Amino acid sequence: MAEAADFQGTHPSPARRWLRRTGTLFAGVPLLTGLLQLPAVSPAAAAAGGSAQAASGTGSVSVSVNSLTPGVPDEDDTVTVSGTVTNKGKQTVTDAHVGLRVGPLLNTRSGIDSVARNSDDVQSVLGPEVDDKYHQEYAELRPGVSQRFSISVPVDELSLGENGVYQVAVALSGQTAAQPWEQTLGVRRTLLPWQPEEVDTKTNTTFLWPLISTVHTTAETGSDEQQTPVLRDDDLAKEIAPGGRLDRMVALGKNLDITWVIDPDLLASVDAMTESYQVQGPGDTTTAGRHQAAAKRWLANVQSAVKGKEVVALPFGDPDLASLAHNGTSVTGSLSHLKEATDVVVNTVEPILHVKPTTDFAWPVNGAVDPSIVKVATSAGADKVIARSDTFRETGDLSYTPSAARPIGGGTTAVVADAQLSTVFQGDMTRASTSTLAVQRFLAQSLALGLQTGRQRSVVVAPQRAPTASQAQTMAEALKAVQDGNWSESEDLTAASKAEPDPAAATEVPGASSYPSSLRKQELPRSAFEQIARTQGKLDTFTMILSNPSRVVTPFGRALNRGMSVSWRGRIAEAATYRSGVEAYLDGLLDQVKLIDKSETKLSGRSATIPVTVQNNLVQGVENLTLRLTSTNPTRLEIGGDAYEEQPITVSGGHSQSVKFTTSANANGRATVIAQLYTQDGRKYGEPVTFDVKVTEITATVMLVIGGGVLLLVLAGFRMYTQRKRAAAREAQEAQEQNHPEDESPGGAQNPGAPAERPAEKPESGPETKEPEAGPATDDPEQPSDPAPDTAPENTGPSGTGERVDR
Repeated sequence: MAEAADFQGTHPSPARRWLRRTGTLFAGVPLLTGLLQLPAVSPAAAAAGGSAQAASGTGSVSVSVNSLTPGVPDEDDTVTVSGTVTNKGKQTVTDAHVGLRVGPLLNTRSGIDSVARNSDDVQSVLGPEVDDKYHQEYAELRPGVSQRFSISVPVDELSLGENGVYQVAVALSGQTAAQPWEQTLGVRRTLLPWQPEEVDTKTNTTFLWPLISTVHTTAETGSDEQQTPVLRDDDLAKEIAPGGRLDRMVALGKNLDITWVIDPDLLASVDAMTESYQVQGPGDTTTAGRHQAAAKRWLANVQSAVKGKEVVALPFGDPDLASLAHNGTSVTGSLSHLKEATDVVVNTVEPILHVKPTTDFAWPVNGAVDPSIVKVATSAGADKVIARSDTFRETGDLSYTPSAARPIGGGTTAVVADAQLSTVFQGDMTRASTSTLAVQRFLAQSLALGLQTGRQRSVVVAPQRAPTASQAQTMAEALKAVQDGNWSESEDLTAASKAEPDPAAATEVPGASSYPSSLRKQELPRSAFEQIARTQGKLDTFTMILSNPSRVVTPFGRALNRGMSVSWRGRIAEAATYRSGVEAYLDGLLDQVKLIDKSETKLSGRSATIPVTVQNNLVQGVENLTLRLTSTNPTRLEIGGDAYEEQPITVSGGHSQSVKFTTSANANGRATVIAQLYTQDGRKYGEPVTFDVKVTEITATVMLVIGGGVLLLVLAGFRMYTQRKRAAAREAQEAQEQNHPEDESPGGAQNPGAPAERPAEKPESGPETKEPEAGPATDDPEQPSDPAPDTAPENTGPSGTGERVDR
């Protein structure tokens, strides 16, 4: 039975084979006797029993290969395989051992992928086990217990033949109480490239090494001269700190032949952290950033790492080209943001890294393209689009992988990265077993690709945009092994894009229907681009009035680029929060320049001036503003001789400015007035201020005062008239007495019959007369030309212009 349990192709040692056969012979006699005495069993029952027996022992032990060195052995090397075995079953495994089995040569790249996908399948055919002296034994393996193993085998004992990729399986064999015969209870397959001599024509391999992060910087800056930046979190400090993701990417990439692919936003954000910066906290609070030293150290390391290497700079913020193509092009102005994000690259990267970047490459998410994506990608000036072979599929009968460069028309080149090489490093690479398998799979695919044909080819590897630290470590190990191998040599991305295209390779861009639905679900919606356009419109209005618009254009322009970033995929709600925060902050700045509210104004004259105040709470001055005051009832109240009047406005930072408008009242009543600011191009700025003007041209009080004055003038005139009449009568009587002296009695005595002479009456004093001063008496009478009394009446004419009115 032990012999029957061995898989096809297994070659046990002669001594062990003799023992197994002898044991089988002695054990088989009583077993055969018992079988002859048993009743017949139905085929159905036999089948059911057989299935249960197989299921109970299949794959009950987990085998992990945590290390395989060297990954690409030479003829004189010794291959060491290390790992662990873990009993996941419910029964103890006895008489167990771990050994190596070398399978047949894998002739296709798809065969390599199949082995990687089914690496723990115990039902698949395994190769022969290497000699017994290269295995590790265990007396027993209890349930839930793990045991380490390490097996070292000289290469010449592996029986490797021609160059290529071989399957190597680490298998645990043993038995349980329920199945007391030797069987394979666990297996882990891996891949072993075998290419001891250099090939005649090496494959040119380009490996993209991305320095890309998520969005960390907001549009908000301090009001100081340096415009202290504000970060939305302090997570970037963790990434660039020693041992952080971005720190590992730089440290690992420094010693590799790679093409750096960098988002300028990352450099700009870290550069901002080298000086004073703030970090948003709960609510509207901010705290001072404290990672200036880490930022300076990381940038210095990047500068050193990229020296002499090709640097490809993506548009600022790494815009999502597919989202823009599918949902944003119908929104006015969306493509202009992509152009701006491209234009600022050189002025961002070169001053920080001191190298001139390449800006003519576009990289859609996962290299998935369709005609609309290509059109958008090239609209900002890029003439090369990095695609991937799982969406840019070959349609011909090629038996090999063609070069990456494909002319797709219009002067545009599609650089098609190899999907099998590019996706190897996805997943959790923190487990040594997963990382080791990924490295060996990458090496195997690279060698198999190189051995397909003797043609010279350029292959591009474009891994995930933001590898984790463990993924980066795995990538570095694989790439180092390839670069030390005998079948590949390094090439930068520009050279790969200029390589001679394979005439048999596909050059037709896949249609829109072929775009992966899984990627469509993650795209930014149309509403995102509408919000960005709305914010841009507000920004255009705001910058038009500023004396120094660059303080606003730069931080908000870059924030809008960040709002379109690829990094928002899978975080749509968080992306919306970020965009809303940018718009809300801009609204707050716009509201810093506004009109002061006015209460009802009373106009008590035919004309007056109405003041309107503009307040500027910004740190910089505003200009190019016009203030318009409009009367909604010009027949009652005119402003500047018409329905409205406009005046230019310039207000210094932190100040207010009052503007006076001349008004004319034509009738009593209430008139509504509207004050509105306008920009230089005639667009309304801010909210209007509406207030009422109450027109009272001639009031009851004024009429009473005027009436009283007139009455006093009439009374004074009547008094003067009676006084003068009495004076004239006295003069006439005196003259008559002088002309008729006979009327007097002799001796001067009066005629007793004549009336007694009354003394002249003294004029009564009144409000319009003045008591005569003491002095010599005079007999001169008053003349009609004597000055009139000082009775200056109140002026009842209209008030003059320039008069302030009550608010």
